[in-house]
Amino acid sequence: MSEAASTRTSVALLPSLAPLLHQWLPRQRWFAGKGSHVAGFSLVSATELLPLQGPGPGLLHLLVRVRQPDLATPQAAADCYQLLIGVRQTLPPVLAPSLIGHLAEGPLAGRTVYEGLHDPRLSAVLLERLRAPGTLGPLRFDRFDRAPAIPRGLLPRPLDAEQSNSSLVYGDTFILKLFRRIHPGPNPDLELPLALARAGCDRAPVPVAWYESHTPEPFTLGVLQPYLRDSRDAWMLALEALAGGRAFDKEAHALGRVTAEVHTALAHALPTVRLRGAQTEQLAAAMTQRLDAAAKAVPALVPYVPRLRAAFDAVAVLGRHGRAWTAQRVHGDLHLGQALHCSTDGAWSVIDFEGEPARPLTERRRPQPAVRDVAGMLRSFDYAARTHRPWNPTWAEVCRDAYCEGYAAACGTDPRDEPELLRAYETDKAVYEVVYEARHRPDWLPVPMAAICRLAAAP
Repeated sequence: MSEAASTRTSVALLPSLAPLLHQWLPRQRWFAGKGSHVAGFSLVSATELLPLQGPGPGLLHLLVRVRQPDLATPQAAADCYQLLIGVRQTLPPVLAPSLIGHLAEGPLAGRTVYEGLHDPRLSAVLLERLRAPGTLGPLRFDRFDRAPAIPRGLLPRPLDAEQSNSSLVYGDTFILKLFRRIHPGPNPDLELPLALARAGCDRAPVPVAWYESHTPEPFTLGVLQPYLRDSRDAWMLALEALAGGRAFDKEAHALGRVTAEVHTALAHALPTVRLRGAQTEQLAAAMTQRLDAAAKAVPALVPYVPRLRAAFDAVAVLGRHGRAWTAQRVHGDLHLGQALHCSTDGAWSVIDFEGEPARPLTERRRPQPAVRDVAGMLRSFDYAARTHRPWNPTWAEVCRDAYCEGYAAACGTDPRDEPELLRAYETDKAVYEVVYEARHRPDWLPVPMAAICRLAAAP
């Protein structure tokens, strides 16, 4: 089928597909608009990766905007999602859990549509496209020139643990992350590991290949990287240490070194800026606004607001008196679960540079003080310690100190030497955690509230 015919078929297909998407999309873990009314859909692009007509199975790649007028911001009210729709006459029993529905009308009337990533025959098509750079309609497939070759015939399997994206593992050799809720512009999960690879930093898996869409805005859609199959994340290792009554300071020290190495490489590879007076006040004001909004959402925060606000005011005052801080590209969502330890060679790697998916892409790509990542990891040690009964605050404090010492050993700058900035970022992170736990995991609310008490009591 020609590209023009493919586009006409896909455009005509969306109205017939819409009733099924109304039911199916809100049930997906990666759908961000749960609980809000779906008013309709509009097509951004449609590409046949395998023909929809014929014996099948066919594979249709869709970028679809979902209209949800009751969401808070105009951007969220028209989020764009990446869908990979399989098409068959009859769905085999093994694929029954992937069913989207049966089309009663439209160009594919009588066919069955389903989540294509769960069909090995269809998910293998993505890897084949990534093996050979080129374009297909609005999609462009690209390769990193220093990446290893991609062999043929690697069997795909989906990972089910993710919340905001989808991933396929190919033969325990590569992992392909597909971004579901997409935004115009380069995704940091491609941009930053690519910058690290080009800078010679081996602390993040190298992007082997990726694919994008230009419709006409550029969207990063998926990134293929080596699959670190012999690795375990630092969160699980920390919990095992706690359960066994073991210290975790050596691992925390190593994580501090790794964080500093990543920050140093990113600062050399990508532009940095200096935050002065007005920018520092804007930074503090944004934190204060988030605190005020959080206190309205979670009344338990209200008694602490004056002391927490003082942490942000202290940064603004320093800025007004001439203090400046370097801002650079950072991980943006660093915690113990984002660090992998390889059991074979003992190396640590940092993964998932996407940042907090709920935040706008422009914000995630904005240079920020490196201490933001440090604060995220320090909060993660506190979370780990709180999973243990009885609570072991000393374990967390030892890890926090070891982490900062490791960071200083690698780059010569100890995050604790800027106590006002570190306290402000820890406070901002804890406020975010309070809102998240109150909404999604009320049983965990005491964890960030303990940090709120500590930070509010700080001199």
